[in-house]
Amino acid sequence: MTGPADSAGEQIGVGPYPRPWPDDDRLDPELLEHGDRRNVVDAYRYWSLDAIVADLDTRRHLFHVAIENWQHDLNIGTVVRNANAFLAAGIHIIGKKRWNRRGAMVTDRYQHVRHHKSAEAFVEWAAEADIPLIGIDNLPGAVPLEGRPLPHSCVLVFGQEGPGLSETIRPLLAECRSIAQFGSTRSINAGVASGIAMHTWITQHASAGLRSIGTRSVD
Repeated sequence: MTGPADSAGEQIGVGPYPRPWPDDDRLDPELLEHGDRRNVVDAYRYWSLDAIVADLDTRRHLFHVAIENWQHDLNIGTVVRNANAFLAAGIHIIGKKRWNRRGAMVTDRYQHVRHHKSAEAFVEWAAEADIPLIGIDNLPGAVPLEGRPLPHSCVLVFGQEGPGLSETIRPLLAECRSIAQFGSTRSINAGVASGIAMHTWITQHASAGLRSIGTRSVD
């Protein structure tokens, strides 16, 4: 059975697991039989999708990520992929329900993705959950992301590529943070901004004594 290959033409992942197979309910018989060519860390090799999600659910962080989707923004996939990398509690798509999943590289399967048809519906959810909304955009009056810690529990909200956060959602935010830039362009895209903002949260709230799962050996 063949699987995806890297830039050098070598197959990614691992081949069939030699018998006898381990007695572990987390393992997927199909993957054990044919090999696991998914883009997952070694600790999750041969695990079923449901088992991986259940394990992630035991240690997700307290921040959520939201992005507006009024123009079918191609950056949404990157935002979702970043949210998986930094283990966000949830991902919220505001606006159009359909979004371009190509950039997510199937990482949305491991996350909890929720759709809100309007900014008002999203804000209502956040109010019920008692989670503050922190916009990430270089707007006038925005506080530098580097200026002070982000709330431990919060939703990092990103706007569309180009216009940024919509006029509808701006007044509904608890605050807005800007990312320091030093070049000639006015802004960076939402995919890059999301990675910077999420990593900032990680360094402030989850970095002490933390090892990423990528360094963990298989149990």
